[in-house]
Amino acid sequence: MTTTTRLIPATALDNVRKPLAEASGMPNAVYDDASLYELERDEVLGKGWAALGFTSDLPMDGFAKPYEFMGLPLAIMRNRDGEFKVFHNVCSHRGMILLTKETEVEGMVRCPYHSWTYDLNGNLKGTPHIGGYGKHKAEGFVCEKHGLREVRSHVWAGMVFINLSGDAVDFETYIEPLKERWSDLCGKDGWDNLHIAPTGSQMQLEVLCNWKLAVENYCESYHLPWVHPSLNTYSPLDQHYNLVVGDNMSGQGSHTYNLSDVAGTHLPRFPSWPQDRLRQAEYISLYPNVLLGLQADHFFAIILEPKSHDRTLENLRVFYVGEEACGDEYAACRHSQIEAWRVVFGEDVFAVEGMQVGRRSPGFQGGVFSPVLDGPTHHFHNWVANRYASALEG
Repeated sequence: MTTTTRLIPATALDNVRKPLAEASGMPNAVYDDASLYELERDEVLGKGWAALGFTSDLPMDGFAKPYEFMGLPLAIMRNRDGEFKVFHNVCSHRGMILLTKETEVEGMVRCPYHSWTYDLNGNLKGTPHIGGYGKHKAEGFVCEKHGLREVRSHVWAGMVFINLSGDAVDFETYIEPLKERWSDLCGKDGWDNLHIAPTGSQMQLEVLCNWKLAVENYCESYHLPWVHPSLNTYSPLDQHYNLVVGDNMSGQGSHTYNLSDVAGTHLPRFPSWPQDRLRQAEYISLYPNVLLGLQADHFFAIILEPKSHDRTLENLRVFYVGEEACGDEYAACRHSQIEAWRVVFGEDVFAVEGMQVGRRSPGFQGGVFSPVLDGPTHHFHNWVANRYASALEG
């Protein structure tokens, strides 16, 4: 018996995949055992499409930024044509880290060890003294065979997604159920008119919990009256509904999201948004690590960045509708908007951190689900259980 099968027996996964009213949650080890961290990177997040970063963090063509993806050194490079590519952030010569900080690349990306150079498409361009002093070429060595190793990637809604394994479904197939669901609200082309503003568009939270607990908490509205009393006044629990979208998304919606009237955040709206649904809002967890929110006057995305088995960074960006919304005229509204979300997401911290500590208890073995309010959370547990099962069977 391997360590993983001992920690996660098949019977535990079977119990998760029972019908909602009979199911148990995933066992404690998947939240609290550090030995499963890399397995999750490769088999849970890495087998599909996971978000790595925001395109707005690479502000110009000819820009590169290093990222760490669950211990794996990667880099996003924005080439001279504005295309975003993701590479393993290591020189093909001796495995030296190439980028240690974000930078505008004036010429080439240079390895600090032996000065090998690469262009922003990952091509190896320079190998100084490879054939001996003053000889920058060597017989039998072909630069074209030794460029940076590219990671399959795709840009959508201002985010760069990666598929580490390289064999996930086409990204458009993956995202189509969500685009189809939201096409009646923001329109099929609504994503093309979203903008990051100079103020009121970003924040980051560090939470001492496993990344999966952040997803689970976001999936459901059950905790709303006790954890979010202010939000519950303008988007109350009894006006929420559950959402399951395709195989890899779940969440909740509200019929009465009303911050614009409560806080005066009157911002430009999606032109196609139905007038009789202006107070509708939906919050969807896009598995594995993106939390999305859509309202008539803004869209937000949170990329969950696992830093260890019990520590996660939540990187949020708020996107506004049209360039006009990013101007000085709406600065106060944007400030109110993001501060409202800062309060809401800050209120969740004690809950997810408390559940993380609770996963150390032998008195808890996955818990149970509300047969009415926990359907989206159970859907996520099912998704995780299926990926664990595939990894263990393989």
